[in-house]
Amino acid sequence: MRRPGRSVTALLILAVTAQPALSGCDLLSHRKHTATKSTAPPTVPVGLSLTPAAGDAAVPISAEIGTKVKDGRVTDVSLLDATGQKISGASRADGSSWVPDTALRYGATYTAKVTAIGADGKPVTRQTTFTTAAKPTGPSINTDLNVINGGTYGVAMPIVVEFATEVPPENRAAVQQRLFVTSDPPQPGVWHWFNGKQVMYRPEHYWQPGTKITARKALNGVRIGDGHADEDASATITIGRKLTIDIDNATKQLSVYHNDALVKTMPVSLGKSSTPSSSGTTVIMSREPTSLFKTPEYTTTVEYAMRLTWGGQYIHAAPWSVGDQGVRNVSHGCTNVSTGNARWLYESVLVGDPVTTRNTEVPLDAGDGWTAWDMSWADYTKA
Repeated sequence: MRRPGRSVTALLILAVTAQPALSGCDLLSHRKHTATKSTAPPTVPVGLSLTPAAGDAAVPISAEIGTKVKDGRVTDVSLLDATGQKISGASRADGSSWVPDTALRYGATYTAKVTAIGADGKPVTRQTTFTTAAKPTGPSINTDLNVINGGTYGVAMPIVVEFATEVPPENRAAVQQRLFVTSDPPQPGVWHWFNGKQVMYRPEHYWQPGTKITARKALNGVRIGDGHADEDASATITIGRKLTIDIDNATKQLSVYHNDALVKTMPVSLGKSSTPSSSGTTVIMSREPTSLFKTPEYTTTVEYAMRLTWGGQYIHAAPWSVGDQGVRNVSHGCTNVSTGNARWLYESVLVGDPVTTRNTEVPLDAGDGWTAWDMSWADYTKA
């Protein structure tokens, strides 16, 4: 007897049609499994090469450890002398080299070991051993950094390095590469050569009061012409309160501002027409309780002298011209004030305070003093 329901034929058809469906499901599963398999790009080990090269001799004592890295980054640098003494230092911000904190010694052997890591996470270490030059060649050239460690300076204080002899244009980039300035809080600045004997560093705007600045001239052994620079020296300084001075020849008045607020005015007598004062922004370069002035016309000692230019323009006490101050110009280029006003100013200012003189017959000569602020930022940053 047949049970009611599907026919045998129907069941056979169902069985036949079900088999491809199962095969199709298996195929889909296979495709899905295949799609999940991805081929990751192969990791490339870090490439690392060092300078000076192993075995190099007569290496300058200003040498840095060059760290050329491909597909990775440097994680550690150590430099040891022949006795195993570790030399301290730090990497440049761009990672191009590692700079010792002091110049190396002449005729000494050093070993640098550098480790870098790449995308594969595996560290690679390279080592180089080299020897510095046995002795300096050519004359030693004196260099001078204009700030004293621990000093407090005005908001316009430029970092200035001066050279006893002219630095040839072809040597200036290498010299500048060995000049370092850091500030806290950070205020990036730029070096500018005013001539071959003077290079200055300043930020775009006046330093913020309270800024800590560390400057280093790492020049010992650096080639300058047929000689070499003399020393490696550094200083850390503090920027004090903001005080600015404005001198207006039109009104014959000097105005002092503290945090941009006027705190004092005083009458002045500037340079007469044959020896005019210079218009422009200078910086107080020194404070001298007394200074001996010598000119073809006279020799005299003045009190409370504050230098503005290399050419000899100062603000100073001039009791002999009190009757002219605020009225007419009678000086040889200096800014004359009364003894009382000179004393007050002398006791108020810092080296590095900016002084802007206006409306005189001649402009300030670039480089006659610390004239970094007498230029627009656009002009200052031009090569």
